[in-house]
Amino acid sequence: MELFTSLLFAASLLLGFLLGIVTGLIPGIHVNNTAALLLAMMPLFCSYGVPLLCIVIVILANAITHTFIDIIPAVLVGVPEPDTALGVLPGHSMTIEGRGFEAIRLSALGSAGGVIGSLLFILPLAWVFGEFYESLCGYMVWALVGLILVMILSERGSGVVREGSLAHLKYKAFAALVFLASGVLGSIAFASERVLNPPIEIGEGVSLLPVLSGLFGASTLIISMLSTGELPLQEETEYSLSPRRVVRGVFFGSAAGSLVAWFPGVSSAVATIIARLLIPHGEGESESEFIVSLSGANTSNAIFTLLALYVIGRARSGAMVAIDQILTMNRETMLLLFTVISLTALISYPATILIGRRALKLFAHLNYTRLSASVLTLLLSMVILFTGTTGLAIFATAIPIGMLPHYLGVRKSHLMGCILMPVTLYLIG
Repeated sequence: MELFTSLLFAASLLLGFLLGIVTGLIPGIHVNNTAALLLAMMPLFCSYGVPLLCIVIVILANAITHTFIDIIPAVLVGVPEPDTALGVLPGHSMTIEGRGFEAIRLSALGSAGGVIGSLLFILPLAWVFGEFYESLCGYMVWALVGLILVMILSERGSGVVREGSLAHLKYKAFAALVFLASGVLGSIAFASERVLNPPIEIGEGVSLLPVLSGLFGASTLIISMLSTGELPLQEETEYSLSPRRVVRGVFFGSAAGSLVAWFPGVSSAVATIIARLLIPHGEGESESEFIVSLSGANTSNAIFTLLALYVIGRARSGAMVAIDQILTMNRETMLLLFTVISLTALISYPATILIGRRALKLFAHLNYTRLSASVLTLLLSMVILFTGTTGLAIFATAIPIGMLPHYLGVRKSHLMGCILMPVTLYLIG
């Protein structure tokens, strides 16, 4: 009987792993969608005697695998999700330089390191938030305000040396403009969730699809098409990032991802912004280190949403909402689920590299301009199908806003105002 149960658990892990590949590779299909579907099918599973723990294992393995795989469409074709939107920038740039495989390897390394790094924070954060959660929540809005100010005030532009000592003030103003424009658009998108008129319903949380697709996806592709004739040969180069910087990237990403997982309305997208600020700018390998940090933040955040559910009883993601409705957590269950996380990461790391390598070989035979046009068409189709004409209007508005940083000479991370502003307003209200 124990052997049969073990095999059933292994099969559940494998199914979740395969679902994670699907959700990671196909933009618009998220872990929350599959979790909601599995939750709806729970009576059917129970009628066949499937243990509830198996359903939870599928959802968790799906969530962890997704954080490994979802960097591939972001790196290769510039298609963003909230968790990987900032990764589009250095990742897609490395692909344009013929280093797409290096970006994928760095991301896989960051996610694997995020699992290991999270282990350092489990006990101290479980104690801190278990004892002081309510008090800490009161400071979260001020932490976000501080984060916004640091983002804007740290902007120095790309031409300060040539333009004089006060030129950085102009770039700070540009950064504030980009942040406010994207923030207002994000707030409108969140408020429009209930009036979206999509031909195909895929559940809640789709309001950011047209925003991110326009700000980070379509705008990046259009600029690349204007400056790039064809996709260069993608070399299977080894990453040159030093071990010290890999460890630093993993540490910063894991720390950021593990901290934001406890607070309502704060996703791992905020963790990637924190990681972006922690990685020193101006260093030759800062973008490579940021990819490591971003992936570490996403994977760590997925892990700590599970820990938050156990310690404070609050579900911070759609996947955790489903798990909370299926199973009551205890110490033995948590130990088993952390084993599932470790095993899933163990197979997701080589799978990410293998799938990335195959995808790059496929892309080597494609015309870059035609590929970019096809991806733009895909983004447009997804926006129309999943968000309707309302989403289309948001998408069209987001594209020129997304191009502003390129022409104003400021960091594109200020576009994350589309998430930071609505979240901050939500916590204030």
